[in-house]
Amino acid sequence: MSSSTSSQPWVNPAGTTRLLWTILATVVALTLLAYLVAFDQGAVSRSGTYLHELMHDGRHLLGVPCH
Repeated sequence: MSSSTSSQPWVNPAGTTRLLWTILATVVALTLLAYLVAFDQGAVSRSGTYLHELMHDGRHLLGVPCH
């Protein structure tokens, strides 16, 4: 009697897909945040003074030249 056992580990494709989407969403969110803080210069953040000042202070905190 022969038994067929594989030596490869079982991979959960649903968990792998969820992990890939989580990593992609994190990269996109961090890229957007880096753009807003470092390169925006107020173009998007003019909607309110609080958001503009928050991004401006973030530039100073990170050492990005802004003025």
